Amino acid sequence: MNSIKKEIILSGMRPTGKLHLGNYFGALRNWVSLQDEYECFFEVADWHALMSDYAEPGKVRENSFDMVCVWLACGIDPKKSVIFRQSDVPEHLELYFILSTLTPIAWLERCPTYKEALANIEGNKIRNFSFLGYPALQAADIALYRADKVPVGVDQLPHLEFTREVVRRFNSYYDTEVMVEPDALLTDVLKLPGTDSRKMSKSYNNTIHITEDKETLEKKVLSMVTDPARIRVSDKGHPEVCSVFAYHNIFSSEATARISDECKAAQRGCVDCKRELIENMESSLGEFRDKYLYYTENPDKVNNILDDGNRRASERAKKNMRLFRDKMKYYG
Repeated sequence: MNSIKKEIILSGMRPTGKLHLGNYFGALRNWVSLQDEYECFFEVADWHALMSDYAEPGKVRENSFDMVCVWLACGIDPKKSVIFRQSDVPEHLELYFILSTLTPIAWLERCPTYKEALANIEGNKIRNFSFLGYPALQAADIALYRADKVPVGVDQLPHLEFTREVVRRFNSYYDTEVMVEPDALLTDVLKLPGTDSRKMSKSYNNTIHITEDKETLEKKVLSMVTDPARIRVSDKGHPEVCSVFAYHNIFSSEATARISDECKAAQRGCVDCKRELIENMESSLGEFRDKYLYYTENPDKVNNILDDGNRRASERAKKNMRLFRDKMKYYG
């Protein structure tokens, strides 16, 4: 009896620095849960990283290796999923160029993330051609594997709709349906605040890394912003506005009612609350850190996993590019 063909998923991350808890609860945790149900392609999006880190390409390579170590430590299984590096599959850039010829500049300029980045990032670091065109490269990443679904949060839907528009344009121009119009696989994105209560972001320097050592974890948690209205231990707290309590909801789930009650009744201080959180976070994250250290200390094993993933991704990419070029009647 033939097995039922699994739907294809494509997702990726930019290797721009160490992965933090926002990356884990925003995407990586969901990836792990998808591996048994879908045929998953997980991409180290190093071309995307080079768009902003072009002055230090060596760091992109280092970050790529480190990111794969974190993925493996968190449960991405190379026996279930294809883990590959974007730059090792040349068809990404080939399809990117083809789709860029079909993409109006106005479509790129209206991209909300592009406009937000221009407003928030200082200097001219991303005011380049490649950053303007990154949605087209993202569309090529997805279309190249003929992905049926892309796991996204609600805030990422405009990106996916851009890809759908480009795919429809390709199919219309070449009178075909060979390129798959991907659907959104909406996922629950758990957003954790950074240590300063703002959005967790490397650019804000307010992150807690997934593989943080215990000493650094303790320093970061103890520095976290709490309830701004609670000045003294005797002041009653408001856990609903406290960043530390947001972490307790995740790492101290069985004790959140008690912690909340004690805070509201001024029965414990913020430092004691933070110390309990540190112990609970260490208990949860310690296993990830141990596995991460194993992979960083065994680079050959990681490189072999990447080599195998690159091979599997390349085989699929070459096969699909032949389909696309055939429909275009282009053999140059």
